[in-house]
Amino acid sequence: MNINKRRTLLALILCLTLTTVVTPVYGAQSEELIDKKADIILFMQTLDYIKSKYPFEIENRELITNGIKGMLQGLDDYSDYYTKEEAEQFMKKVSGDYAGIGVYIEKKGNYIGVINAIEGSPGEKAGLKPGDLIISVDGKIIKGVTLEEASHLIQGPKGTKVKLTIMREGVEAPIQIDIVRDNIKINPVKYEILENQIGYIKLSEFNHYATTYMKEALKEFDKKGIKKVIVDVRNNPGGLLNESVGVTELFVPKGPIVHIRNKGKIGTTYVSTLEKPKYELVVLVNSNSASASEIFAGAVKDRKAGTIVGTITYGKGLVQGVANLSDGSLIKMTIAEYLTPNKTSIHNKGVEPDIMVINSKDEDLQLKKAIEILKK
Repeated sequence: MNINKRRTLLALILCLTLTTVVTPVYGAQSEELIDKKADIILFMQTLDYIKSKYPFEIENRELITNGIKGMLQGLDDYSDYYTKEEAEQFMKKVSGDYAGIGVYIEKKGNYIGVINAIEGSPGEKAGLKPGDLIISVDGKIIKGVTLEEASHLIQGPKGTKVKLTIMREGVEAPIQIDIVRDNIKINPVKYEILENQIGYIKLSEFNHYATTYMKEALKEFDKKGIKKVIVDVRNNPGGLLNESVGVTELFVPKGPIVHIRNKGKIGTTYVSTLEKPKYELVVLVNSNSASASEIFAGAVKDRKAGTIVGTITYGKGLVQGVANLSDGSLIKMTIAEYLTPNKTSIHNKGVEPDIMVINSKDEDLQLKKAIEILKK
């Protein structure tokens, strides 16, 4: 499993806001202040050298933006800087409302890979499949672009068209697909009742609507007397911390759900207040279950609230904070690590399932195993 691939920002988010701009006071010349001044001088020298020697026209703002991006992207795969325009797109994705084609994407080599298409989305209707490799958007080759840049190219106003050129495994020639963009309000919960009165819930991401729609699904199950439930978070790339906690609290009894560790010490512990779980639970996971999905799976496993079935999860145990800057731009930066209820770090390791099941191409053996467990 490639634990370093950069994912679309359905990552684990703690929303922070910078409401004031702090102006340094150049009074006492402390060593720290002197070091900062030296660093600023170094940055300015580099900026001046580029401006004086680079043979093509380039704006100061572009250089500053690239410098800030470099600082943040150099930290890890999840930290980044967004210009005002990029920040607007980012927040639309996090909220679960935007205009586009409705697919989850990831960095895959030099290009952009499709993780999954949202059910009923323009991307799904057009035939995009997991594993497809996007190599151009509207004729523009996207080799080497960032996820954010690719998302910006793919998204656009409702009713407009975007032309994707993709490579698909088993198909030699590139495939061109025309897709009409639409408003995407993502309901991440799909549910049905399987044989033997087993409730099945597919949770595609932890956006702003995850807990609300999960409660609606469980309410329908309660009406029909469903006591055995499968929650499927396979290929769920994550989302919002508070939504992960909200969903988990519907299944895990009173006690810890997740610990947030800042600078080596636990700062916050999120807890469940549920007196007694009402469902016999199986959770399906795979190597694309990441971030908030791993909080959910880790809590269910550690608190023995259900059985985890599938393969080892992705292994993203970091928390990103979002800071809105005064010019409308935005910083997303890793600010903490999260631990499971037993204070286990899963970063770069993943959550191991209680029962390891590897799917075949022809049959969903993981779902089959979950049903088998709940039949007993």
